[in-house]
Amino acid sequence: MNELIRCISLALLTCGTVSAQNATVAGKFTVEHPTLLNLGFEWAIVGDANRDAEVAVQFRAVGEASWRPALPLVRIGGERIFRAREHLDYTVPDGFAGSILNLKPGTEYECRFSMTDPDGVTGEASHTVKVKTRSEPMPYAGGRTLHVYPPDFDGPRQEPSFTGILQAYYGAGLGDWSVVWERRAQPGDTLLLHAGLYRVERLDYVDPMMTPFDGSMSLTLKGTPEKPITLKAAGDGEVILDGDGSHRLFDVMASRYHIFEGLTFRNTDYAIFAGQKEVAGAVGLTVKNCRFENVGAAVSTEYAGSADFYIADNLIIGRDDRFRLIGWGGRARTPDRISWTEPLYKSHRLVSYYGVKVYGPGHVIARNAIAYFHDAIGISTYGTPEKDPEQRASSIDIYGNDMHVMNDDFIETDGGVHNVRVFSNRGVNAAMGGFSSQPVFGGPIYFYRNIAYNVPGGGVFKFSAKPAGLFVFNNTLICEQARAEPYANVHFRNNLFLGRDFPGRGIMAWANATSAFSTDYNGFRPNKGVKEQYKWLAPAKGAMMYEPKPTDWKNFATLAELRATTEQEKHGIEIDYDIFEKLSQPNAANPYAVYHAIDLSFRLKPGSRVVDAGEVIPTVNDNFVGKAPDLGALEVGAPEPKYGPTWLTWQPFYR
Repeated sequence: MNELIRCISLALLTCGTVSAQNATVAGKFTVEHPTLLNLGFEWAIVGDANRDAEVAVQFRAVGEASWRPALPLVRIGGERIFRAREHLDYTVPDGFAGSILNLKPGTEYECRFSMTDPDGVTGEASHTVKVKTRSEPMPYAGGRTLHVYPPDFDGPRQEPSFTGILQAYYGAGLGDWSVVWERRAQPGDTLLLHAGLYRVERLDYVDPMMTPFDGSMSLTLKGTPEKPITLKAAGDGEVILDGDGSHRLFDVMASRYHIFEGLTFRNTDYAIFAGQKEVAGAVGLTVKNCRFENVGAAVSTEYAGSADFYIADNLIIGRDDRFRLIGWGGRARTPDRISWTEPLYKSHRLVSYYGVKVYGPGHVIARNAIAYFHDAIGISTYGTPEKDPEQRASSIDIYGNDMHVMNDDFIETDGGVHNVRVFSNRGVNAAMGGFSSQPVFGGPIYFYRNIAYNVPGGGVFKFSAKPAGLFVFNNTLICEQARAEPYANVHFRNNLFLGRDFPGRGIMAWANATSAFSTDYNGFRPNKGVKEQYKWLAPAKGAMMYEPKPTDWKNFATLAELRATTEQEKHGIEIDYDIFEKLSQPNAANPYAVYHAIDLSFRLKPGSRVVDAGEVIPTVNDNFVGKAPDLGALEVGAPEPKYGPTWLTWQPFYR
């Protein structure tokens, strides 16, 4: 444990030309948007040229007597994130950032931060703040109930009643009168949608749904956190919102604090379009317990000011192939030859893009079941972060999601800045990569307790475009990490990497661009018949190696050889599939086959080498069972997590 704390606290030796000031000047302390389970913090500094300052963190629920240790804040600053093709070139400002993980919703916490530096600290060197985690957004109990019915409904109605959503929401009329909004819904109102088919007829001048020529229902009203505007199924049968091929079914990018609950969306490119870069974006959007079918994207925003979404417990089904991994880019198959080391087909063509895509602070994407997309969940790649903390991708939680058959990645943190937490997700079948950081602008980004099975692209973590600040803890990964590009300030602990005997491919590659790195307590199952299993890149102390030459890489046949040369993986072990109770490796002869989670068990065999073989990480695995934490995502003796929607009692992605 002490080694990990040291690596985090002293992360990143000097990058580039820095002032010779070794003492630290403490600057602005920022509390990021709380989520339901985690809290994020940033602390700007000047100085600390020798990078020996540290920030210790403790916390307790208000009213408790004892303080608990959390992970220290991460020293960031000086890392260069760049990609020449898009003219991206960003240097991370000096400071600290980090999260207090795995808290309780709706609970107020005292959080204590203490900065120390052997060379001295000036300014305010300690902060104690009270921060309350969020609770799940709920409809306002004291608001009006507006009863909404589909156009073909001819039974008795509850009053006040309306035909179609826009009539209840705005008082909209037909034809040109659809934009006359004289009777608007109020904060706290609930539009209770009764069972039936609500299909957009955009080419009907007097569409009973009051939709305009483009077929998009634009919702622009403003609720409040205490009094959201809610569109909710009445509970008398399925409510189907059918876009009839429209590009956007709902455009909510001018809205604030809306809830969609218990509805079915289908037949549209964007079911809920929630923000466009440098234009506008929703705030406080909640989408829960819904179904999405035949959509190009379920929920999407790329606006930097979109904030505090709660996208949870939804079933999201895209349009991509259900029976094979397609992949994208590269050469197509030739008519006379099929190579089972490449996807059967490759294409740049998109029929479904992201299940959920966000930018901005404070989002929660939890317990969704997502299948048949290019990517399941992503942060917008965006580019250089905004200077305003309210306008960038920080304090985002992605957890409990069940993902099946993605033609690119399961989860992308590609535009993340600070305190993105990706944890307790399960992904089966991703053609190109599992978890992507392409790039990350300083971090930390936490990947912990995730499961990935069958990622044939060569790198279960796609760390690209020189990302910085990545922490990879306690993941179970049935795939190689053989593809690597230079990254900075990346740390691996307690992970399981099991190869599939892919021809000519080693099990693991590390590509450290700076002197801030660490890797230990991991388990590796090498690929049979491969001489060079481990690939290592790291510069000399204090140097940088963002654009390495081929001769800069070192290759090793065994973990023992790597350990002897690098002094890393002092507690790492080589393993095999017998560590599991019952799990077979993917078929190396057909790496682009499709597997189903219902057929797979990732439980560890009690007494195997990886049980009690890990390092304790505060707030991540300090509730372990036994003598020490187990390696991998699942702890022997602890309850196995449920992935996907809480209401879903059947397996959605089986055969």
